[in-house]
Amino acid sequence: MGKKPLDLSPAELDVLRAMWDIGPATVRQVLDALTERGKDWAYTTVLTFMTRMEQKGLVRSDKTGMAYVYRATVTRNRVRKDRIKSLVEELYDGAAGPMVLQLLKSQQLNRDDIEALQKLIDELDDKAS
Repeated sequence: MGKKPLDLSPAELDVLRAMWDIGPATVRQVLDALTERGKDWAYTTVLTFMTRMEQKGLVRSDKTGMAYVYRATVTRNRVRKDRIKSLVEELYDGAAGPMVLQLLKSQQLNRDDIEALQKLIDELDDKAS
């Protein structure tokens, strides 16, 4: 059985993105990073999100110093995998192939992306043989 899906709101994802970029941080540091990204949130709003995220197990706080220092306990890669899995289930009835084909048809790939994709296809083809 796989991991349970993450319960993550869009605002919580914004907070996690800031934390992934800056690393362990106080609420003030996360607020400053979010402000730089165009979010006009109050300190108490960020504190509330981080408290809820800690209750959900998405972040952990270190209370040994004068200020609480929070760190993400969920990785960017875990969130991506979770979101992709949810999309495949929701939009493609669990079939990843049609989603990949749709992405390839609708999104512009650069040369490096095409080369990486070709390498992956070759590896998958070798495994299937």
